[in-house]
Amino acid sequence: MINVLGMRESRELLSEKHSGRLGCCVDGEPYVVPINFLFDGEHIYIHSLPGRKIKALRNNPRACLQVDEIVDSYNWRSVIAYGNYEEITDADEREHVLANLFQHLPHLTPVESKMTEGVSQTIVFRLRVQKITGVYEKW
Repeated sequence: MINVLGMRESRELLSEKHSGRLGCCVDGEPYVVPINFLFDGEHIYIHSLPGRKIKALRNNPRACLQVDEIVDSYNWRSVIAYGNYEEITDADEREHVLANLFQHLPHLTPVESKMTEGVSQTIVFRLRVQKITGVYEKW
């Protein structure tokens, strides 16, 4: 049976996990990509190279992040955080966020490794979380 996950548990899952799927809209179509992130209890911080998702988020800042914890088909938790894209352009804040991201994400993907070589190209942004929903199933 699927149940509603409480707000505290939903926020805990966002804080515990560091990978999920970012959903945005590209030319009127849903676009979902896997990302690494950091949730500080208020905002979700993400970094990316310029590309399709950044262009989409600049055109339409509404986005969501889905995060799951799956034990098996009958034991799982899932959270979706909804919010607005906000690019971080202040140099000091950007550096601080990148340092926190890399501290919490020690295993960089190949794309993230490229970002450290060209940090000036890296886009650092946050989702200003406005709503969080969660569900779970446990047998």
